[in-house]
Amino acid sequence: VQLQASGGGSVQAGGSLRLSCAASGRTFSSLVIGWFQQAPGKEREFVAAISRTGAGTYYADSVKTRFTISRDNAKNTVYPQMNDLKPEDTAVYYCAADAPTIYYSASEISNVKNYDYWGQGTLVTVSS
Repeated sequence: VQLQASGGGSVQAGGSLRLSCAASGRTFSSLVIGWFQQAPGKEREFVAAISRTGAGTYYADSVKTRFTISRDNAKNTVYPQMNDLKPEDTAVYYCAADAPTIYYSASEISNVKNYDYWGQGTLVTVSS
């Protein structure tokens, strides 16, 4: 599976960005897609994830009132919409994919260790 993340950039606090993650190499609808952020000097942390059908969406507490994740299986793409951005959202954002053979619980879908495929990351910088 190849993942291509895009859409990062620099915005002021309160602004919005829409990231994209395009996948290829495997039937897209078989993939759970997650997004993770990594700030300088910090570990990679869960941000949001979406189930294979899109019926299930999951968010970190820090973003759940501001971010929305969606997918278009016809376009093999997942879109995190990031609103009301804060300086603490500044990080490299990575999309990741997994093709689980079991149903993932919320804790499993947010676990960085459960994802086998990773994109290259896209930088989001939020200034105050």
